Amino acid sequence: MATPFATPRARALGFGLRTCREARNLGVRQLARKIGVHAQELSNWEYGKRIPKVEQVALLMGFLVVEPGERARLLELARTARELSWLEKVMPGFSLKPGTYVRYESEASALFGWEPALIPGLLQTAGYARVVLAGFGVAGEEKERLANTRQTRRSVLAGSRPTPFRAIIGEAALRPEFIEAPVMVEQLRFLRDLSRRSNISLQVLRGCPVFHPGLCGPFVILDFLQLPPIVFVEQYRSSAYLYADDQVADYRSAAKTLAALALGEQESCAFIGEVIAELGGSDG
Repeated sequence: MATPFATPRARALGFGLRTCREARNLGVRQLARKIGVHAQELSNWEYGKRIPKVEQVALLMGFLVVEPGERARLLELARTARELSWLEKVMPGFSLKPGTYVRYESEASALFGWEPALIPGLLQTAGYARVVLAGFGVAGEEKERLANTRQTRRSVLAGSRPTPFRAIIGEAALRPEFIEAPVMVEQLRFLRDLSRRSNISLQVLRGCPVFHPGLCGPFVILDFLQLPPIVFVEQYRSSAYLYADDQVADYRSAAKTLAALALGEQESCAFIGEVIAELGGSDG
C-alpha cells in the first residue's frame, strides 16, 4: 500500500513541527544538521509531503524542548498521520494553535465556502463575531480576542496576492433573528463591500423549492498549489477534514449545484442592499 500523501493529519503535524522550529529561531538546514537528517526530508515533514516516524518526531520534540501538551499532541498526530480523514474536537476559528483550521486556511491557494445560516468567518465584522461567539458560550477577554482574530484571518484575502474566495450564503444568514439590526446592517454593508473585490465571489441562495446538498450543512473546499485539496465540514463542537478523492469530488459537485441555484453575483449584491433597507439601514 502506497504511503498516503499530505493527509490532513500529516499537514497538521507539519504545521506543528514548523511552528516549534521557528519558535527556536532555527532554519530548516540548521535543525536538519543537528538531528542528522537531510534538509529536504525535514522540509517534506513540515509540509506534510512525507510522514516522519514517531521516534523522529520524539527526537525533534526533545531537541526543541517542546512543552508536554504540544509534544503529546504532535506525537499522536505522528501515530495517526496515515489516516485519510480526521475528526477534530476543536471548534473552527476558536484557536490559532498550529494544525487547526486557521492554518489550513492561511496555506490555501483558493477557497470555496457554503454557509446556510451564518456569515462565513473570513467575512465577519468584529461586532457580528462577538454575538456568534457569545452564542457558543465564549465571554470576556477570550471573546474579544477571538473576535479580533477575524481581522488576522482576513489578511489572506488582501495584499499583493490575495486568496480567491468563492462564498455562497443562505438567505437565512442575512436575516438572523438573534442579532440586532444595527449590528447586522454593519455586517451586511461590510459583506457587500467585500463582494466587490476581484478575488471574492459572493452569491446568495434564497429559499429553494427543491432539495439540494447544502441542506446537509456548511462546508469549505480548500485547494493548495502543490498538495491535494481538503474538504472541511463544520459541526457544532467538532469538525471533520475529508481527503479521499471521491469525497472531494462529491463536495465539488455539491458546490456546483449550489452555485447554479443561487443568485448571480450582481443580483446577490443587490439583494443584500434590499435586506439592509429592510433592517432600516441606508444604502450608503
